Amino acid sequence: MTIEQTFGPIERHSAATLVTMALMEDLGDRGDLTCQALIPPGSRAAVNVVARKPGVLSGSPIGRMVFAQLDAAIEWKAVKSDGNRLAPGDVVATVTGPLNGLLVGERTMLNFMTHLSGVATLTAQFVERIAGTRAVILDTRKTLPGYRRLEKYAVRCGGGTNHRMGLFDGVLIKDNHLAAWTANASIASAVKTARETSPPGVSIEVEVDTLDQLRDALQGNPDIVLLDNMSPAMLRDAITLRDAAAPNVLLEASGGITLDTVRAIAETGVERISIGGLTHSAPALDLGFDWNQPGDVFVI
Repeated sequence: MTIEQTFGPIERHSAATLVTMALMEDLGDRGDLTCQALIPPGSRAAVNVVARKPGVLSGSPIGRMVFAQLDAAIEWKAVKSDGNRLAPGDVVATVTGPLNGLLVGERTMLNFMTHLSGVATLTAQFVERIAGTRAVILDTRKTLPGYRRLEKYAVRCGGGTNHRMGLFDGVLIKDNHLAAWTANASIASAVKTARETSPPGVSIEVEVDTLDQLRDALQGNPDIVLLDNMSPAMLRDAITLRDAAAPNVLLEASGGITLDTVRAIAETGVERISIGGLTHSAPALDLGFDWNQPGDVFVI
């Protein structure tokens, strides 16, 4: 299955909703006053979407959707596919059609694609840093409201793996849940209760920040234990403890992980590394909307 094939109905629904909101935000009830003042009716153009920095592409289907909403006469011809590596100067897509629609959609298209390509690019950098280890890079729920499906799609474009999509598809027992749960102080008991009361097949994960808490949690046999803000030395001790007590449980490192520290964490032997910064702190990838030659703009 290709990356583009994973841009399915749910992602398309999210994208369509956000594109509609973004265009309404830009156009209000008066439209593009600049184009109305300066662009003659009948003007057409051919424009390239071009990479200005190296990175990984994500969001091309959304670029197409932006222009499709504006004017069905605009043609989006993809040159690169989502997940492709980009070098400066690479043409991502060629867009041809009524000039007014091209100019109106330019910024909205770039807002989506530079952000999502930035997420994909940062994810790919983390994935590269841990190559050769058994760990996988995961995202979190630290996403922009409304962008959850699209940002997690961008993580996949960069070679990362999605954590649970939301509160509805997995149990993750965190410190505040344990503090609010008064039935029993035992983490293992909380895990067992969650297992008994959750729908069949739902993954049960619990967060710990000490080795004593890990010992407790493992007695409940969760699917995953999240090891919060542990040093590589502590993570190695956690691996030893897990291997002896419950070798089927996966261990996930999380908390303050950077490109400089991720390799050492992966080399401890943890199976999973979750990084909120993939989505909440990824810098945008610079893409341009370039007229290559004067003849690209013409009037009919």
